[in-house]
Amino acid sequence: MSGADPARAALDAAVIAWTQEDPWRRDDARFDELALALFAFQFARCAPYRRFCEARARTPADVRRWQDVPAVPTGAFKELALTSFPRERAVHVFRTSGTALAGEQRGALLLDTLAVYEASLHASFRRGVLPDLAPGAGVSLHVLAPSAAEAPDSSLSHMFDVVMRDLGAPYNSHWIAGGALDVPRALRELAAAEMSSEAVAVCGTAFAFVHLLDELERQQLRFALPDSARVMETGGFKGRSRSVPRDQLHAWIADRLGVPPARIVNQYGMTELGSQFYDSVLGEPGAPRRKLAPPWTRVRILDPIGGAEVAPGELGRIAVLDLANTGSVSALETADLGRAIGDGFEVIGRDAGAEERGCSIGADAMLADARP
Repeated sequence: MSGADPARAALDAAVIAWTQEDPWRRDDARFDELALALFAFQFARCAPYRRFCEARARTPADVRRWQDVPAVPTGAFKELALTSFPRERAVHVFRTSGTALAGEQRGALLLDTLAVYEASLHASFRRGVLPDLAPGAGVSLHVLAPSAAEAPDSSLSHMFDVVMRDLGAPYNSHWIAGGALDVPRALRELAAAEMSSEAVAVCGTAFAFVHLLDELERQQLRFALPDSARVMETGGFKGRSRSVPRDQLHAWIADRLGVPPARIVNQYGMTELGSQFYDSVLGEPGAPRRKLAPPWTRVRILDPIGGAEVAPGELGRIAVLDLANTGSVSALETADLGRAIGDGFEVIGRDAGAEERGCSIGADAMLADARP
C-alpha cells in the first residue's frame, strides 16, 4: 500500500474497496465524505497544492462540498511535483507524451503505490471493454502500443500490461515493438483471430490504428473478426500530420477488421488521472454513446471563463475529481472540451489555444519515423 501513514492507508483502502464492488453503485454521500477527507489530507501534505488553495481562499475549514474542492490545471504537473508523500518514496513515475519538441518539459504523475491505480484501471477496463464476457472467460488482447518494458513511463502501456496480465487469455501480444509496427505479426494474428472461437480485443491509440489500417489498405487486405471481437481506441484523432475524425476511423476499422462501430469503444484518460472513462456502447447496447464515469469519480463541465458549471448539453471545459488520485491531487481541470449527456459526457476536443498533447500524437510521430 502507501507507506506508514494510517490516514492515507485508510483512504487507499476505501477507494480500492469501491472499485471492487460489482455492480458499480453511485453513492453521493460516500463520495462527498471521501472527497472532503482526501482534500484535507492533500491540503495538509502537498505544499504547492496548499498554496494554490489558500490563494483562492479554499481550505478544509471552508470547503463543505466536493464541488468546491479547488481543481488544479493539468498543466501544473509540468511545473510542480504534486505529491502528498515525500518524493523519495515514489515507486513509479508516469509522464505525459508531449510533442516532438526536443527537450520539452513533460507532466509527471509520481506514485508511491500502484495498488489504487491498478484497482481503478482494472475495474474500469472490465466494465468498459469486457462487460459482455462471462466471469473467468478469456479474451485475447492484442495491443497497438509498446510494452511497459519498452515505455516504462507510459501510463497507457502500463494499463495495457496490467489488463493483459490480469484479464487476458494465455496468449496476448504487442504489435508495436522497437518503435515500429510489427506488420507480419499483426497480419498473422488477425488471420488467426478470424478462425478462433475465443473473444479478441484489439486495443491501442487512434493513430496506431491509422498506421495499421494504412498498411491493410496498401496490401488490399480485409479481415472478418468474429462477432465477439471488440476494439478499444484512445488518445484522440489528431496525429502529427493529419486528423482522422472518429466516425471515419470507426468506419475504416469496420471495413478492414470487420468490427462494427457498435463494438468500438473510445477511452478517455490522461497521465495525471488515476482513472479512465469508457464509451457505454458495449455495456449498454443501443443506448446513446457517451463516456460513463466510475462511481469513485465525478465529472463536471465548466465555463472556461467564469468556472461555473454549464447547463447539460452546453460546451465547456472538462473537470474531474478522481478519488483514485490519493497520492497526488484529486481535483483536476483539463484543457479538453466536452458536454454532459444524461448520466455521462462527450469529449469534443481541445480548448482553443491549448497545446496539442496525447498518446495518439506520440504514436503517430513514432510510427511515422519508423517507416522505411
